[in-house]
Amino acid sequence: MFIDIGCCRKKKYNQNAYGDCFISKRYKDKGRVTGVLSDGLGSGIKANILACMTATMLLKFIEAQSDIKTACEIIMNSLPVCKVRKISYSTFSAIDCDEDGNAKIVEEGNPEFLWIRNNKILEPDYEIITSKTFTNRKMRLYKIKLEKGDRIIFCSDGVTQAALGTKELKSGVGREGLIKIVLAKLKDFPEISSVDLTNYIVRQIQIIEPEHKLKDDTSSACFYFREPRESVLFTGPPYNAENDRLYAESFYNFNGKKAIAGGTTANLIARELNLEIDADVNINIGQLPGIYHMKGVDLVTEGILTLTKTVEYLENQNIKDDAAGKLVKFLLDTDEIKFMVGVKLNQAHYDPALPVEMEVRKNVVKKIAKLLEERYNKKTEISFI
Repeated sequence: MFIDIGCCRKKKYNQNAYGDCFISKRYKDKGRVTGVLSDGLGSGIKANILACMTATMLLKFIEAQSDIKTACEIIMNSLPVCKVRKISYSTFSAIDCDEDGNAKIVEEGNPEFLWIRNNKILEPDYEIITSKTFTNRKMRLYKIKLEKGDRIIFCSDGVTQAALGTKELKSGVGREGLIKIVLAKLKDFPEISSVDLTNYIVRQIQIIEPEHKLKDDTSSACFYFREPRESVLFTGPPYNAENDRLYAESFYNFNGKKAIAGGTTANLIARELNLEIDADVNINIGQLPGIYHMKGVDLVTEGILTLTKTVEYLENQNIKDDAAGKLVKFLLDTDEIKFMVGVKLNQAHYDPALPVEMEVRKNVVKKIAKLLEERYNKKTEISFI
């Protein structure tokens, strides 16, 4: 199974820093994923520091200890108590799971997570662990077995306490209100991505709040266990021209979405497989060349210029609806991306008149793959051919 991860956070109204923090890490070689959602005390800069510190330390401890129970106990026993409010400096929800569906979840202070299967809420058993330092501080440890299609949803109390004290919701949205929001959405969109679902949850919470102003930092994180969506991107001609047809067939027969970045590469595949290339005259936004169409291929763009702009979009997320923007969407809509990178040199890329940021194709692809893994929780594989 692939573990699709998504998170949406919004700041408390009139604050300039997030008081919640979400961090996750995918261990590609181990088929393992860890994640932490922490809620810092109060709001603003102080809450941001406390939440980030808790989430970062906890993720490091889980990684080092390889036992989430021990790692969370260390944090629970160490977090100070506010002298004024007499409560912990931060709360957290943490998960350590693998692609076989084995998961351990720990909660300390955060709202109880949702475990959804077939649009129903499952209520797992748990073990209560009391802090050795603070006797009134307890955490819940869950050990569960997940199946394909299951979702785990974390949230901060900005979600469950939304609209607290209003005439319609005196006790706030609460767990039951969150369940209604989530299940109604899943009924209409059963395969919605984790990113889209968490965005929807937080958006609905803001709509519920009086004047649509969030009274607390509001965050939701989702882990969705499903079949991976696979894609392949072919860019650059192979080093040995004798292998052109072999690689063209391998690309075209790939069981998933397919994209080509590079006119030479597109012409190579068209030549070897007797296909036609048609330009899309309607797509030519900005300074990038437009896109093209080829039967059986989902996206065809120009090469190094488009790839370099794709790096920029992945870094700053200011995405335009040009060829690079469409390539970004192609990449983000899949989970496991295979890059076929031809290493035959194109002398045009060494023209000193070209911009300094223009890099050799394989280095640009390496940067794209790194961004996809570290910022977008994707799996990547690069084959130099």
